Amino acid sequence: MRPSPPQAVSPPKHFSMLRGFHLADFFTLANAACGMAAIFLAMLYIETGSVSHFLAAAAMAPAAFVFDVLDGRIARWRHTNSALGLELDSLADVISFGVAPAALAFAAGLRGGWDSVLLVVFVCCGVSRLARYNVTAESLSQGGNKVAYFEGTPIPSSVLLIGLLSVLAWQDRLGENLYGGVWSCGPWNLHPLALLFLLSGTLMISKTLRIPKF
Repeated sequence: MRPSPPQAVSPPKHFSMLRGFHLADFFTLANAACGMAAIFLAMLYIETGSVSHFLAAAAMAPAAFVFDVLDGRIARWRHTNSALGLELDSLADVISFGVAPAALAFAAGLRGGWDSVLLVVFVCCGVSRLARYNVTAESLSQGGNKVAYFEGTPIPSSVLLIGLLSVLAWQDRLGENLYGGVWSCGPWNLHPLALLFLLSGTLMISKTLRIPKF
């Protein structure tokens, strides 16, 4: 009996990865796009000093938050939850609610040495919080499809910090006019406002703080 000839393997189609995306995944990518737009606009503000650029950058945060909410709702509505979607969501959140707020804070005037350290700590806390959530989501859901509560504040809570920076922009309190002034601490300067980012990051990685997820 002759062996059957090997069947030809069809080459992968162009954009085959995108073809496998669900509708919710494109909303997640829109979230990431908003975060990158915020970063670019923050850099443009540093170059031009135009408050409109700063406010446009800040406006990307609530837009990213809307897309972040919608992607989860759409995934549950269409029953298309997947491990890929979870990873995409975390990566997008790191950009929009971790890196982008830090970039906005730097553009707003938190450019002292200690400020930079605290902003890096803030981003690292956000990354750690998302990684922990991905690992523990299954156990926290208690066999269901939805996590019952958050351990620590969710990273999109950084939208509140961006809201505060927006208010300061409206009041012309950016740069040298930041509330609290600047402190000289050893070799570097520290703006007290940067401590809010440290507080936000600390709350994100708390294991004792439990917030119900609605």
